[in-house]
Amino acid sequence: MTDWRTRLEPSRPFWGEYRSRIQKFNGNRFPDVKELNRLLALNLASHGGQGIQFVPACDLPGIEYEYHIYTTGQVSTRENNWHDLFNALVWSCFPQFKAAMNAVHFNARKSGNGKSRGKLRDALTLLDESGAIVVSCNSDSLDALASHDWSRVFPAGDFHSAVPPIGWQNDGTHVFVCGHALLEKFLNPYKAITAHALLVLVDDEMMVMPREALLLELDRILAGQLVNGQLLDSPGSLSPLPVMGIPGWWPHGVQDSEFYADKQVFRPPRKGRPKASIVVLSV
Repeated sequence: MTDWRTRLEPSRPFWGEYRSRIQKFNGNRFPDVKELNRLLALNLASHGGQGIQFVPACDLPGIEYEYHIYTTGQVSTRENNWHDLFNALVWSCFPQFKAAMNAVHFNARKSGNGKSRGKLRDALTLLDESGAIVVSCNSDSLDALASHDWSRVFPAGDFHSAVPPIGWQNDGTHVFVCGHALLEKFLNPYKAITAHALLVLVDDEMMVMPREALLLELDRILAGQLVNGQLLDSPGSLSPLPVMGIPGWWPHGVQDSEFYADKQVFRPPRKGRPKASIVVLSV
């Protein structure tokens, strides 16, 4: 039997912290819900007070997904399904943030008029499916990304996939992928893969943390800000990020000046559209 992990090419830098979690699965067969549940943080609960656990989708027919998670803690998970596997992996990396997203979905649904999802829920869905969190202590770097100033965002050079996987630019900008549909796209990488990025400015104290410690802090702080209504208000809160432009992330060739000159991927900003805001955090 072929190991399902060969589809992933785990050495690729875009797997980041998911690599170590993927390596925890035993055997060649696709992970089941029992294995996925072992990845979850102890005592993780929905904001409705129910312990989070992955449950086979066949046991939960006809449920309303976000409502069911909030009220029961059960996350419907399809068998042998890449999309749901990646969703489980994100729950393991961002447990508090995922629970917070579910709570905001639930509360927005409860207070809405039922006729439309609203801008906040649209933004949550983009972040949940295609999200990335870009962290830097350099406000100019984040402003360049918000401005779609790609010549400032991505350094000129002749980059290959051997470039170290964490961050880019001289300040060591970190990228944390939190969108499970985005992770699924990495199974077959193409140049135009674009994340919806939350731009986060941190102080020097946070920036020098080991990456895993920084992840824990981001999960905690951003979850709190999200439920308090301080993080998102519309899709415009998120900034497009062509992730295959990150040095070392493109697996099919060289990232040179010709690569970055492709305006179908590295697009200029739309006229009249405001820049995404930058979230400011500190320990």
